[in-house]
Amino acid sequence: MRIDFAFGAPDRLRSACQTAYKQHQAGRRLVVYCSDGARLSAFDRMLWDLDDISFVPHVLATDPLASETPVLLTAADPAGALPADQAAQAWLMNLDDGCPPGYDGYARLLEFVSGETGDRHAARQRWRVYQTAGHDLRSHDLAQPGS
Repeated sequence: MRIDFAFGAPDRLRSACQTAYKQHQAGRRLVVYCSDGARLSAFDRMLWDLDDISFVPHVLATDPLASETPVLLTAADPAGALPADQAAQAWLMNLDDGCPPGYDGYARLLEFVSGETGDRHAARQRWRVYQTAGHDLRSHDLAQPGS
């Protein structure tokens, strides 16, 4: 499994919102995981306020419209957000401080890391877990043009 870490995000949630928009534009199904309900709610609000002309259709994974909506938000185990065959084609975005449960059922995992000390430390821990599990890890520096 490929896992992409985007380091140096000036604002972790804002960078994740911009990526969610790009993934939606590319026609990709995306599940966004965060066990912290306040952080997930902040991300939800940011998706609505991304800019005046951008729209990212999204709902909670428990919403009746979840099967028809391209971007799902969940604080629960993301393995249950989509049927296994759909998850195998979808990407998972992690906004949590720890590794998401059931992440290996997804086609790809996206991680965002700000410059804050606590965020960087938590990201290093996740990197080690993924590395030990033998995943294909990629690092992208958001401070560098073209990353």
